[in-house]
Amino acid sequence: MRVLSYNLRNNSASGELAALTDDFDADIFCVQEADTASLPATMGHLTMSHATTENRLGLALYYRAERFSVEDSTTFTLKKSMHDRVMSPGTQRLLGARLHDSETDRSFVAASFHAAPLTASNSLRRTQITAAHEELQRIGVDIPILMVGDFNYPLFQNKLRAGIKDSGYELSLSDSVTYLRYKWVRGHFDFVTSNGFRIDEVKTLPQGDSDHLPILVKAEYDMAGVVGD
Repeated sequence: MRVLSYNLRNNSASGELAALTDDFDADIFCVQEADTASLPATMGHLTMSHATTENRLGLALYYRAERFSVEDSTTFTLKKSMHDRVMSPGTQRLLGARLHDSETDRSFVAASFHAAPLTASNSLRRTQITAAHEELQRIGVDIPILMVGDFNYPLFQNKLRAGIKDSGYELSLSDSVTYLRYKWVRGHFDFVTSNGFRIDEVKTLPQGDSDHLPILVKAEYDMAGVVGD
């Protein structure tokens, strides 16, 4: 399974989505910081499952309709940061879809996630990540879960990794940094968390019009690791 994730930086990189879909033969494409009202319902061989509606900069998830069917798709509100309360960028920081894979006759959950910005604490972001996993498990009981997106967590990742592992998930970073906007703030911002998947590769793709670089995740089912089994 090939999963793309891309923070569009205020929708400025939205024109790149179709080419990325085709160039990397994506099965699933998760986006963040999108003007969801302007996103197309289909993009090459991908179809939108759902998009946030309450965010100024929102989330969306596309899937390969010839292989997957949507069993459930919903958005979630997570604990707000001070930035959220003052600037009101939106309340929906998680979008999840339970998909059925016709090739394997299995269901799983894929999700697009956008954590609170760097003005918030790492503690708050860890709370959001934990809550996101719990919400996704409610729409996908005892099935694999894969969450990608902008975690806004470039420093002190050992504590994050340990907490994620304790909850039964794995944290996967890409092969090179994914954020390059400022000389003094760069690093891995765009992650993968998974449960019930084997992550074979996470590759950082070339930079486009966003300050984030897209990532490409190659994953396979690993049912032995599903939380709740």
